[in-house]
Amino acid sequence: NVLKDQGDLEAAIDSYKQAININPDYAEAYYNLSLLHLLRGNLDEGFKYHEWRLKIKKPTAAPARTNLIWDGEQSLSGKHFVVYEEQGLGDIIQFCRYLPVLEQKGANVTFKVKSNLHALLQTMDSKTSLNTRLPEENKIDFELPMMSLPLALKTTVETIPAQIPYLYADDQRKKRWNEKLGNKTVTRIGLVWSGSTWHKNDHNRSLLLNQLTSLLVLPVEFHSLQKEVREIDIKTLTDFPKINQHQDDLLDFSDTAALIDEMDLVISVDTVVAHLSGAMGKKTFILLPYSPDYRWMLDRADSPWYPTATLFRQPSVGDWDSVISEIRQLLSD
Repeated sequence: NVLKDQGDLEAAIDSYKQAININPDYAEAYYNLSLLHLLRGNLDEGFKYHEWRLKIKKPTAAPARTNLIWDGEQSLSGKHFVVYEEQGLGDIIQFCRYLPVLEQKGANVTFKVKSNLHALLQTMDSKTSLNTRLPEENKIDFELPMMSLPLALKTTVETIPAQIPYLYADDQRKKRWNEKLGNKTVTRIGLVWSGSTWHKNDHNRSLLLNQLTSLLVLPVEFHSLQKEVREIDIKTLTDFPKINQHQDDLLDFSDTAALIDEMDLVISVDTVVAHLSGAMGKKTFILLPYSPDYRWMLDRADSPWYPTATLFRQPSVGDWDSVISEIRQLLSD
């Protein structure tokens, strides 16, 4: 893992393989190997090994029951297919794109997902039923955890379902935010500079707001898209009152989507808002640490998952200054 974080991917792969040779049932080694394959864009190998996530010591989801597993070959015509959430909110937003794909194959889909995402997910071009509990087993033909769908559907970089947008802002909330913000007179930019503190990689992916000061002086209208602001950033917000804050008005992700809809551009670190903005087809700048999450792959400024996103990568560990300078230059041109 240290080798991976240092960017020595070949050595990291060799280490994972050596661990597997020593212990062929070492789920964590297979799982970490899967993330490296995905990072390198080898999605077929990556998603195959990614199934080992269901066998690690603290799995993010239970495996599908053996008699209900869909392997991608059986007909889905008229079948009741249950998909259940796993991992974080960003993962749910990224991979819910597969639900309409199952419907196109003839399935009647139920998605078991936390209730605070129901209002947002109801905007999908889909007849998927949303529920917070699994249906009774005798009413299910197939089931899979959400992040097993790319493997079952044989996803490659070229076949990622990227029909953007696939999530939308609710019309009533759009109207409310439009009235709240008023007529637009200058470019509006939505900002997200930090994610949840509980995220295991938060120290790499999040910034302090004062690291963005060279952007904050630009003649544009900034809006914070963050629900939570850390105490360390409060003084910077005081120093830059031009940053419009909306924490108390963001009741759920439908409000966040409606606020995003009012923006010309979203600038975000790797957190759920980056996924939501990308899923809505909004122009999005995503700031990435030197060792990025697997979904952003390597050595590319675009994302096959989100065609309207541009990726800005640290050239070395911790070097946010170069990233911010590049973005400032683009915004100043």
